[in-house]
Amino acid sequence: SELSHPGVTLQLLWIEYIQEHPDGYQYSRFCDLYRDFRRKLHPTMRQVHRSGEKIFVDFSGKRPEIVDPETGELRQVELFVGAFGASHFFYAEAVPSQELPHWIAAHVRMFEYFGGVSQVLVPDNLKSGVRAPCRYEPEVNRTYEEMARHYGAVVIPARSGKPRDKSKVENSVLLVQRWILAALRHRTFFSLAELNRSIRELLSPLNDRPLQKLGVSRRELFEQLDRPALQPLPRNRYEIGIWKRCRVNIDYHIEVEKNVYSVPFSLLREEVEARITGTTVEVFHKNTRIASHRRLPGRGRASTQSEHMPSSHRAHAEWTPSRILSWAQKTGPATGDLVAHILKSRPHPEQGYRACLGILRLGKRYGDSRLESACERALHLRSYSYRTVKNILASGVDRCPLEEPTTSTISLPSHENVRGSDYYD
Repeated sequence: SELSHPGVTLQLLWIEYIQEHPDGYQYSRFCDLYRDFRRKLHPTMRQVHRSGEKIFVDFSGKRPEIVDPETGELRQVELFVGAFGASHFFYAEAVPSQELPHWIAAHVRMFEYFGGVSQVLVPDNLKSGVRAPCRYEPEVNRTYEEMARHYGAVVIPARSGKPRDKSKVENSVLLVQRWILAALRHRTFFSLAELNRSIRELLSPLNDRPLQKLGVSRRELFEQLDRPALQPLPRNRYEIGIWKRCRVNIDYHIEVEKNVYSVPFSLLREEVEARITGTTVEVFHKNTRIASHRRLPGRGRASTQSEHMPSSHRAHAEWTPSRILSWAQKTGPATGDLVAHILKSRPHPEQGYRACLGILRLGKRYGDSRLESACERALHLRSYSYRTVKNILASGVDRCPLEEPTTSTISLPSHENVRGSDYYD
């Protein structure tokens, strides 16, 4: 406890001790006794690993490198390592980074290499695995936990700053660094696939090498201890789903990867979670799925489902030129022709929706027969607008018969310069 104070040394403590006890221990013996005492302060618990129970996973501190074949740039990549507790059998591969998609994909390939899954995964407290580190109740990343559940496993992170909790994988990382990375130090790799092929070639002999103390290899121990206790792989490979917290906008849509997706309008301003895969976007509210969309390519696009809209919005969205025209033709042919002329006369058909709906609404006020007569008169006048029909009905002109065009014969006056038809005979 005295040594915990700043500037206090063991020699200073001995000087204070010898002043009180002149016949006490000399300095060298005093130091020996202190070292023996210190060794007993923090005993290390020997961990007993049950067969097939735990896989310890981590990234190597030393990273391999690949060369960009186009630019010649040297780029460091990450080395993922996973090891069993009971047999020490391990797996290693290089991945582009420690980001969540690469972290999950490395686990999936590791399970397939082992041919099964353990009951527990023990990662370090990296961000891709643990969202909020805590000694007593760490918060595991949602996607990582979902992946583990898909394979029938659970995630129990090691304590932060306690490497002995995952000593198996720490030892495996050292083996990979010494017997794989060191062996490849003089080789140049131009792709991740090329690097992983070389790692795989060296991985098998390392697992087949007999252990000095036990006299058997890691692979033999794996076949005897871990493989019989592994859980089988599920039928379908896990498809990664990225979870993202979103706030529902005032237009009852959320934004995901520069595109927007609808949710029920009753959730305006609520916080929801989106699960994003390569093909779908699922939306959850309080752990209940409320929407599912096919993922949109590109940017600036929208996916809106009609059942998510308010009734007024849904009614407006359901209007199409063909539906408006069909409804108008139920009133009569003249009404249908007038609506068709209005839709065709606008640069975009939707610009004529309100005029057409206004004309059809006049039928509720004046009756379908009068509306048909008014539309017939508007067609006769070649005035294709809502205002014309409204004025005809308001003035009652629709009740008057249409004026038929008259043909009149014009007689030429008699004049001496006017030649008659006989002149051309």
